[in-house]
Amino acid sequence: MRIFGILTLLCAFLSQASAQKISVNKYGLAVLSTRQQYDQLIKADSNQQLVNLEHYIPGIQKDVRYATTNNFTKQKLYTKTDIYMRLPAAKALKAVQEVLRRKGYGLLIYDAYRPYHVTEAMFKIVPNDLYAADPRKGSGHNRGVAVDLSMVNLKTNKPVAMPTDFDDFTSKAHENYNPADPVVAANRKLLRDTMKQFGFKGSTTEWWHYYLPDYKKYPLMDIFF
Repeated sequence: MRIFGILTLLCAFLSQASAQKISVNKYGLAVLSTRQQYDQLIKADSNQQLVNLEHYIPGIQKDVRYATTNNFTKQKLYTKTDIYMRLPAAKALKAVQEVLRRKGYGLLIYDAYRPYHVTEAMFKIVPNDLYAADPRKGSGHNRGVAVDLSMVNLKTNKPVAMPTDFDDFTSKAHENYNPADPVVAANRKLLRDTMKQFGFKGSTTEWWHYYLPDYKKYPLMDIFF
């Protein structure tokens, strides 16, 4: 039944794509680029809806680096700091937040849904798909089911110590790096274990990056909300 449902959704999406003349870019990828296309998509499947995480998850915090120059591009790539994810990803993240809250921690979001053209801009600056998504494939961020995040200590309201800062492209950010500080190792493990508990998969090169493995169910998008 699950396979049948996915096939039904895919057929509905392809039919809508044809009817709405969704353009195929230079890499042969269909990318939703209008609000009308998005509205038609969620009419067919409510799980395709992008949810504002601040409204959906009580107490979640954010530090949207791409709305500042404090990121690896040294450029402001966003004009707003709203954070969105598809409904199933938002539900899973809400469960993560609740588990962490009971242990004295909360989630800190660096980035969530990312319009496709921002991925193109990033790859021009760092053309290495170990660290920046290749626009020839698109990103889980463009599909609304990937998130970059850390944790805050609810007593101090400050970010916890992690192996590196966000967007650090050194080996210290890798999954197999062994931090000398046991507190740092414990923080990373708590975040990783809790995210995996609720279905997220982690990156081998970025301790902050997680995504839903079924990301291909969600089309690429290039729409600001």
